Amino acid sequence: MNIDWGAFTPWTSLAGGALIGLSALLFLHANGRIAGISGVLGGLLSPGGDGRHWRVAFVLGLVLAPLLWRLAVDLPPLVVDADWPLLIGAGLLVGISTRYATGCTSGHGVCGVSRLSPRSLVATLAFMASGFATVYVVRHLLGAPL
Repeated sequence: MNIDWGAFTPWTSLAGGALIGLSALLFLHANGRIAGISGVLGGLLSPGGDGRHWRVAFVLGLVLAPLLWRLAVDLPPLVVDADWPLLIGAGLLVGISTRYATGCTSGHGVCGVSRLSPRSLVATLAFMASGFATVYVVRHLLGAPL
C-alpha cells in the first residue's frame, strides 16, 4: 500500500473524524445504544435479536453510503494485494477477536474511549499495540514492504 502524502488533507480527515464522533453521539442519544459495528451486526445475525429494522438500516447505510458517494466523486481505485485465503483468515481472526474483546475497534475506540470506559481504554491500547508490533515485525524484522 502506498500513501500519496501530497494528496493528504488533514482538514477533511479532521472533519471526517468529527462527523464519526457526532454520528456516534447522535446514535447513542437516539437509541440508547453504542454504535459498535460488531454489536450491530452480531445482533442482526443472531436468531431472535432485537431491533432488526434499525440494524438493517445501519448496515445498509454502511454499504450504500460509499457507493452513493462514488456517484458524486471520483474515488481512487481499490487495490487489494492479498490472496483469498489470507483475507478469509484475517476476517476470521478479526471476528473471533471482537467476540473475545466484547466489541470491535469502532465500539471500543470511538464510543468506549469517549465514555472513558476502562475496558475500552485497555482494549484500544491493545489494538494499537498489536498494530505497532505487527508493523515493526513485518517491516523491520521480516523486511517486507507495507
